[in-house]
Amino acid sequence: QVQLVESGGGLVQPGGSLRLSCAASGSIWGINAMGWYRQAPGKRRELVASVANGGSTNSADSVKGRFTISRDNAKNTVYLQMNSLKPEDTAVYYCNARTLVAVTITRDYWGQGLQVTVSS
Repeated sequence: QVQLVESGGGLVQPGGSLRLSCAASGSIWGINAMGWYRQAPGKRRELVASVANGGSTNSADSVKGRFTISRDNAKNTVYLQMNSLKPEDTAVYYCNARTLVAVTITRDYWGQGLQVTVSS
């Protein structure tokens, strides 16, 4: 019911910045929260940052103070501003939208993935 289109990503030097965007369409009124996950080589997919409908945000300890998640409700778009990038931030980044499909059941929708490479 939800389609996610991601943009941004690429190659950046350590200490540089990137901005990822994710636009949602479809049954957007069912979305409870949106966020960004990443999967680095040899590691499981992990939450980077998320924002709930009420505006509250959380983020992984490894990115706090460097990454900022924000949303534009009018545009149904979530952003991830990534500053002070480190080589360990290299990963495929996936936009996520979580919907409530039943009282105790949620369903996740995913973007296609964006490669972020931090290297000198």
